[in-house]
Order: sequence, then C-alpha cells, then structure tokens
Amino acid sequence: MAFTVADAMVSTLKASGVRRIYGLPGDSLNGFTDALRRDGDIAWKHVRHEEAAAFAAAAEAGVTGKLAVAASSCGPGNLHLINGMFDAQRSRVPVLVIAAHIPRVEIGGGYFQETHPQELFRECSVYCEMASVPEQVPRLMEMAMRTALERDGVGVVVIPGELFLDRAASSPRPRPVFKSASLIRPDDSSLAQAAHILNTAERVTILGGAGCAGAHDEAVALAAALKAPMVHSLRGKDFLEYDNPYDVGLTGLIGYSSGYRAMEHCDALLMLGTDFPYRSFYPENVPVVQVDVRGEQIGRRTPVDVPLVGTVKDTAQALLPLLERRTDDGFAEKVTGHYRRVRAHLDQLAEAKPTDSPMHPQYVAAAINRLAARDAVFTADVGTPTVWAARYLRMNGERRLIGSFNHGSMANALPHAIGVQASHPGRQVVALSGDGGLAMLLGELITLRQLDLPVKIVVFDNSALSFVELEMTAAGITTYGTDLQNPDFSAQARAAGLFAARVERADELEEVLRAAFTHDGPALIDARTERHELSLPPKITLEQLKGFTLFATRTVLSGRGDEILELAKTNLRQLSVE
Repeated sequence: MAFTVADAMVSTLKASGVRRIYGLPGDSLNGFTDALRRDGDIAWKHVRHEEAAAFAAAAEAGVTGKLAVAASSCGPGNLHLINGMFDAQRSRVPVLVIAAHIPRVEIGGGYFQETHPQELFRECSVYCEMASVPEQVPRLMEMAMRTALERDGVGVVVIPGELFLDRAASSPRPRPVFKSASLIRPDDSSLAQAAHILNTAERVTILGGAGCAGAHDEAVALAAALKAPMVHSLRGKDFLEYDNPYDVGLTGLIGYSSGYRAMEHCDALLMLGTDFPYRSFYPENVPVVQVDVRGEQIGRRTPVDVPLVGTVKDTAQALLPLLERRTDDGFAEKVTGHYRRVRAHLDQLAEAKPTDSPMHPQYVAAAINRLAARDAVFTADVGTPTVWAARYLRMNGERRLIGSFNHGSMANALPHAIGVQASHPGRQVVALSGDGGLAMLLGELITLRQLDLPVKIVVFDNSALSFVELEMTAAGITTYGTDLQNPDFSAQARAAGLFAARVERADELEEVLRAAFTHDGPALIDARTERHELSLPPKITLEQLKGFTLFATRTVLSGRGDEILELAKTNLRQLSVE
C-alpha cells in the first residue's frame, strides 16, 4: 500500500514519543486508525465516549508533562471532545487533538454531520487550523504539536477524512517534536525591586501554585529565608505540601482558616506560579510580588507591585541571594501553629464509630489516604470529592492529585484515571468519584474492563449533588432538584466485569478497601456517605450567614424541617474550625 498522509502522521507521532491515542473510531477517521493498525506501535485506547478520550489525554499530559493525543470522527464525534479539551487547556497541559472532518467538497453545504470544528475549538486551544490539501497535513500537525508543547495547551488539527488516505508527497525520516528547555528569569532591576519589598516587610506570606512543579526546594528556601508561612493552591498541593515546615494549607472556598489568616495578616505577599482565582481571599492594601512564566497572567487577580516573568525555579534561584535572611519567625510560628490546630481538628472529624452508617465522607477519604500506595495517583471529581481529597490526601513528593480544578467539570475522575493508568501501567491509580459524576460517564467502567486498566474507584455515594446543595444553602435557597436516585453502583460494576463491593458501615470499610487495592484488576467500592456533611469554608461571610438563616426558615416553611435537624445532627462536630 502507498505511504499515506496518515502514515506520515503516525511516523511523526511515534518519533515524538507518543505511545497511545485515546478516541472513538468513525468513518471519517478510518484512514488514520487503519494507519495505526498497520504500524502497530501506537496503542489505540478505545473509550466509550469522546469526552472521556479528551479527559484521559489531559490527565496523561498532566502527570507526564509530555504530549498526549486524542482523536475523533467528524461532527458529533469531535464535538464530544470539547469538555475534556477545555479541561486540558485550562489546566495548561499539552494535548494534540486530531479532529476528522466531512469531505472537503461538502464543507459549507449543510452536509450530514457538518460542523465547523476550527471555529468551535478555537476558544479551548492554543492552535487550531484545518488542512485543505494533503501536503499541508504533516506541517500543520507539527505546528499544532509544537504550539501545544511550548504554550502548554491544546493543539488542534482538523483534517477532512479523505486526506488521511491520500498519498504522502514523500516519506522522509520524520522530525520529532519535543518541548524545548530554557532558563527564564527576570532582569536584575526587577529582582532588586522585589527583594526591597520583601526585605522591608515584617510579615511576608507566600502563595504557591502549580507553577512550583519542579521547584519545591527553591520555594521552601524562599520561605526559610523570609520566615514566611506558605499557602498553597489546590493545584500546588502536589508540589508544596510535603517536607515543608512553612506550609499552612489551602485558602479559598475549600481551604483552611490557617491559610486564610496567613493571607489576611501579611504585610507583603509573594505569589509563586499561581493564578488563584478567588479575589476576595487576597489581602488588601499590601505590596504584591508575583512570579509567573506567562507575563500576561500577572495582576489578573490582585494589583501587583513587582511583576517577575520567569519560571519559579529560575527566578527563586536568582532572588534568594538578594534576600536578607531573617531570624524572627514569630509570624510563621503563629500561623503554622494555627495550621497544626486546624489539622488536628480535621483529623478528629475523620474518626468514626464502627456503627456509623452512612459514613462521614472524611472518614472514607482518610482511609483511602492511609491505605493507598506511597506513589499513588489520585483523581477527584469536582464537588465534595475534591474537598475531601484536598483535606485528607497527603502528598509526599511521589503522589499526585489530578482533577478538573480550573475548568470545574463534573465526571472527570474516572476518565482522568483512565489516562493516568494507561500511561502508568504499574502504578496505583485511585479515583474519588461522586455519585453524580460517576453516573455521567458510567459507560467508562466498561472501558476499564476492555483495556484491562486496574483503576480503583471509590464512590462517595450520598444520593445528592451535595456541593450544589451546599451552594444553595449558603445562598439561602431551599435545596431543589439535587436528589439522586442511585442504583447499586457495585452491582453495575460487577456486571461490567469489575471487582466491586458496597460499604454501608464504618467497620466494613478498611477490609473492603484493602481487598480492592490489592485486586489485580479494576475495582469499584460504593461507599454510602452522609448527605448533609457541611464542608465549611475558612471565611464565613455575613452574606453566607444570612443565607443559611434564610435557608433554614424557607426549609421549615416548605415542610422539610427534618432536613434542618439532620443537618444539625450531622455537623455538631464541626462547630469549631479555628
């Protein structure tokens, strides 16, 4: 058979280190998938929904830092990718999307399954172009790959299906595409300005995020020099929480009061590789120094006095010699002491009586943390599973936590786990799934069995969209439309060929988790958890207090006073979080 455009694409992908592609086949993609079959070195990871393919690619790229690939057929096929593409784009991970298109001659005529993917995907990509002739395809694909890697985002190449089967112009040795390595740091004048602010302040707080990946030691060295408590964002948890005597936890809606107080009482703020979005949690009227490799991101959330464009690692190494090392650690000791008290309180909330049924979700999360492997990768659904993961999963420099933390999509935990497990076959992968999230992409349980991926799923099954209920409660709205009439998820998992069990009582959990974690294959635990558990934010505003009072009044008047009693009964243990 002649060397086709699709063959040339596969050669380039293989030379660039791609070893798997996630997707669903379809007629417009047949030329490409057939080239994969003939080559045999790149695995086709067949999922049951294209959204799962994009999420899986995003998770693989998030853990490896390398290019991951998703592909789909035309029209509805590639439309299904869009949610996972947004997740990858907003998480800033390199993903290539190969979007097949209808025949060129039919474009613009309202043809069967016609869409305009190059327009639809532009908002969730860093590169998105359509090939019109066979000669364009290899070059456009290389540009999409290069842009995705260098700008940490989604590169899209749209290809009318017949182009895959066209004869390639030639079959030269493929040019591999990899991310370049650079040293990026601010100029000396900007560093001097930053050092002046930090040296003259009395109470510096550091806020670190995902940009601290690979810069743990440098970030901690800055904290040690400044005697500064360090608050981390959720995406910074992997990289800053462990081996860090200055860590005081998270701030924000799912954070700790210690993190909030560290921000509230500082007189200078140093931001390291973070675009933390919640403006109400930033300190007011204090000088801010922000480090980010993307200059356009600086100052988006709070006014910044000194912008430092560079990587956290390179910038910290250049800044450290300019800092006056402090001996007074009073501020840091006060806030880290606060954190130790908060941590002890949270750990108390994770204790359980053997007869507790349903279980407190904190207990379930703490048990997962205790029993999971030292190098486990966790994925967490948006909503309360993210809250419990943030508070109870301990990072140690080897573990990772992946979630839709910027895009905030439901149903991410299972497909994220697919991508991590496919790219790390010997590593333990644990998905903390919500009942609502799991149900959205329930068909991907079959993907686990078909691809023989030993993912462990723990379902926080409380028969409600509980984080939505919490938002309603805070706004003073009577909960409505959030009930979930769930099946027995363990029975459905067994029907799909998984090891599965349902846990109703606290004294059953540990044994079942151990069995699932040691099982040689995919496993699902349906854990029945308390519906009315409040995940209190570190700062309770007057509006939230008014909202909760209004909620209580409206709920009683609507004839649902028993819900208020259940809420109070469940949360007596959380009366003090300070």
